[in-house]
Amino acid sequence: MSLLISLLITVLVIGLVLYLVRMLPLDSQIKNIIQIIVIVIGIISLLRYLAVF
Repeated sequence: MSLLISLLITVLVIGLVLYLVRMLPLDSQIKNIIQIIVIVIGIISLLRYLAVF
């Protein structure tokens, strides 16, 4: 059960960070780079919770 909660919290945090990045008054190229970085970090953390790494 704690695995499911950890996955849910991770997905919610990733979504919140992506939303906040979209709200920043930055150039669209910089926003895209930051979003890609956040998504990659999120995927890595999800894979760690699933014991792939």
